[in-house]
Amino acid sequence: MISVRASYQYCRRVARTRAKNFYYSFVLLSKEQKDAMCAMYAFMRYCDDLSDEPGATAASMKKWRADFTRALNGRFDEHPLWPAFHDAVTRFKIPQQYFYDMIDGVESDLTPHTVRTFEDLYQYCYCVASVVGLTTIHIFGFNDPAATKLAEKCGIAFQLTNILRDVREDAGLGRVYIPSEDLQRFGVRPEELGGSERTEGFLRLMTFEADRARRYYEASRPLIEMVDQRSRSSLWVLITIYWRLLEKIQASHYDVLSRRISLSTWEKLRIVGRGLVMR
Repeated sequence: MISVRASYQYCRRVARTRAKNFYYSFVLLSKEQKDAMCAMYAFMRYCDDLSDEPGATAASMKKWRADFTRALNGRFDEHPLWPAFHDAVTRFKIPQQYFYDMIDGVESDLTPHTVRTFEDLYQYCYCVASVVGLTTIHIFGFNDPAATKLAEKCGIAFQLTNILRDVREDAGLGRVYIPSEDLQRFGVRPEELGGSERTEGFLRLMTFEADRARRYYEASRPLIEMVDQRSRSSLWVLITIYWRLLEKIQASHYDVLSRRISLSTWEKLRIVGRGLVMR
């Protein structure tokens, strides 16, 4: 069986190569916290890959769920993730239900489904993103119970930003996360999200969704002061990277149908530099 040390090395490699936004906030954490974040990311990355890979099936997700349940009880299969994951969950007392919710969320992507209302979308965002925020604040440390609700809102803001960025890519996979009630409100057909023309209706729809995301960012801002002081700069970096991504999408006049908008490495490093000054 792979050792805990080797397992953490594996998780760090996954995070370095795959966590395009999250990893920049990890560097400001203590080694113990950084390792735990890498383990959480490796778990969530694998969950997400299971739903996105060609030929992904409910059977593969069911097996992953069973392997995960055994790992929580200290019984590991050959996957190099488990020893580090088990150690981090135990060390930081992370509620196990978060991970079951994450699996439920990514499993829902295996079959075509319609997001009818924002309440439907909120539930999806909770499962795939808010639980990430809730897991993260357990690693960052917090005492105020109100932090959990704000971490939930922060996750919603992040996922709404991802949805705006990836709207065409998702449509190409048969996934439309923008609620049908919003599409109807602005006269946008679902197939337009996979096209190339930014119609007036599309622009008004995107503006509406971006404003919604901004409200969740603003509502979650007090979370930074609620986590342990040693972790605040890391959380600030994470929130600022996603906030700037939303701003960049808006500044492009929602040019998300022709390209994938992202922050450059230099832009992210500048944010990390500001975070270092905050410490």
